[in-house]
Amino acid sequence: MHIEPGLVAEGKIWLSYVTAAGAGGYTLKLAADAVRERGVVSLIVRSVMTTALVFAFFELLPHHPVGVSEVHLILGSTLFLIFGVAPAAIGLAAGLLIQGVFFAPFDLPQYGMNVTTLLVPLFALMALAKQVVAPNTPYVELKYRQALALSTTYQAGIVVWVAFWAFYGHGFTVENGASIASFGAAYMLVIIVEPLVDLAVLAAAKALNGLRGTPVVERRLFEAA
Repeated sequence: MHIEPGLVAEGKIWLSYVTAAGAGGYTLKLAADAVRERGVVSLIVRSVMTTALVFAFFELLPHHPVGVSEVHLILGSTLFLIFGVAPAAIGLAAGLLIQGVFFAPFDLPQYGMNVTTLLVPLFALMALAKQVVAPNTPYVELKYRQALALSTTYQAGIVVWVAFWAFYGHGFTVENGASIASFGAAYMLVIIVEPLVDLAVLAAAKALNGLRGTPVVERRLFEAA
């Protein structure tokens, strides 16, 4: 998902700096929590891994422009379940920035909008996980309906934020609404794929029980809260 250049005029783009700063500040708070819980080395290792994966998702996986943005398979819920919320947030922000600096400099003016759109739904996903996953359930034991709920929350959050930026930038016109609707319809197709990816990755992690207790994965992956 990349907000198209020009969707929000230069004179209005300041709002994205405010939202990105808020999302970045909350990410720093989560990172500090992760350091207290697992140590700085674990956070760095997991963040490097998520950054590399996010960069690969954006550059290697299929992505197509539809309406006001691009449809990507970002796998935000997968990153959250395997690596934890702070490394996932850092990886999303850093991977997006690396792609912009080295491969898509035309996207850099939209970085604040894009990073907000990626991170805020991740925070909503974190909050939902506390409600739909029982405290005594490690993530490798998730059921399809739980994976679906988490993935749907993340993807729907992305669509809502893209719609917000589009309406903020171009107003409530019929043409703009149709463009947003086409993007949303296309993006919701990702919901068909991502829960299955989540379950496949979790099954692989369960088989690799040697990862339990290591600093490279989220502790909750194998252990009850």
